[in-house]
Amino acid sequence: MTTYQYTLGSAEYMVQLFPNPDFADKDLGFNTYADVIKHYTVNSLEADGIDFSEVDVHEQNGMYAIKIIGHASLETLKKFGKRHNELFSKDYAQKAIAGVSLLKELNVWNPMEGYWVNKNQGDGPCKWALFPPLGLNVIGQRGMTLMHYPPWAVLTAGTFDNAMTMQRWTRILEAAGINESDTNFYKTFIDVNPIAAPGSGQSEYPNDYFPIMMASGFFDGPKGSGRDYIRSMMEIYLSPPDHPEDAKYTLPLLICGSPLYDPQAPGWFRAAYTDILPQEDNIPQVNVLQTGKFKIYPDSEKETPYMICNHMIAAGVTGKCTNDPASIPDIRQYEAQDLVAATFLKLYHDNPSIDPADAKKQACQRWFGNDKGYVKPNPPDSKDKALICALAQVDLFFVPTPTPHPKYTMEEALKRCAGADPLDDPCACGIKPDGPKGDEIDCS
Repeated sequence: MTTYQYTLGSAEYMVQLFPNPDFADKDLGFNTYADVIKHYTVNSLEADGIDFSEVDVHEQNGMYAIKIIGHASLETLKKFGKRHNELFSKDYAQKAIAGVSLLKELNVWNPMEGYWVNKNQGDGPCKWALFPPLGLNVIGQRGMTLMHYPPWAVLTAGTFDNAMTMQRWTRILEAAGINESDTNFYKTFIDVNPIAAPGSGQSEYPNDYFPIMMASGFFDGPKGSGRDYIRSMMEIYLSPPDHPEDAKYTLPLLICGSPLYDPQAPGWFRAAYTDILPQEDNIPQVNVLQTGKFKIYPDSEKETPYMICNHMIAAGVTGKCTNDPASIPDIRQYEAQDLVAATFLKLYHDNPSIDPADAKKQACQRWFGNDKGYVKPNPPDSKDKALICALAQVDLFFVPTPTPHPKYTMEEALKRCAGADPLDDPCACGIKPDGPKGDEIDCS
């Protein structure tokens, strides 16, 4: 057995970066901040695939100390502890505290406090809490996604794994050919607004209290200002300790937000990196499946390959069967676009020096049968066509109670698709949904 102890950081700052134990579901048994820190540390160790048996967290001399006992090598535990400490230091996650302090100073923190912003009984009155990436990879990530903000339900559950967004992303990753045991390495993300809040009341118009301006003004200040939270977190997450020094690029980045659902992360990216983006009629573009490379800071050592993609839950929320499978919100287009994004990450793990344009081309050829997408998906492999159909069936049929969940498993969906006419068309008469998600298809 190996034992390793390290200091995470000052209690003064850790109690601001980790959520109050009173916010969590009671069955998690959180009584102190040490309980909360232990819980998310365990989640991160599991996400990184580190063999451990025990984690102890305690406060001593105004600092939180972490002790890990397990079968992993001392080198691995040291690597984890060093990067864990870095992530929560003044140079990285602590910069979010400055943004929150400024929001409060300007009296724009939680403008709907005490009022309901949606009809979800589980969310209750609006509340906000600083919530940087917790319980995610520390050293094992193979890519990163940039998203909008974390839903309050994640904070109460103490994990992102139960969120519908992450459950769907896991299905997409596995369909793209990533082993089930490796999917955790592709779930690392940061939010341009690192504030937990009710999940359907801060970004759904007209209740958009987390706009692009908020991310730019409070979490993307000039380098050296102490408020450049977003860029500093991208830089550390995209260059994990084992990333080869001679690699051409950092890890790849997905920038998630569909034009029809939660477009704020691509919107921030457009505002932050206007000069490096392609333009149409003098308008910088951030279109789904757009790829390129950029430097996080002007003086960053390496370029980062990126792809703009949909929000991971967009297909489940706005996807439907339409007469135009070459455009969203058609569910077939959504599924193929999301599979291209997952494949983009996988290709960089297989070949870290691949050019972004080549990675997109390969991914689009697999899922669309052409180089660019934006046509009716027509995968050359019949198995991939069946996967698009099955994923669409899972997303089209949803059961809201007792807790929201898909009506069909992937296995059940594959059987439905195999019996469809035309074969493997999720919008075929006989397996398409009734009502607004399928009424554009005439089966009379």
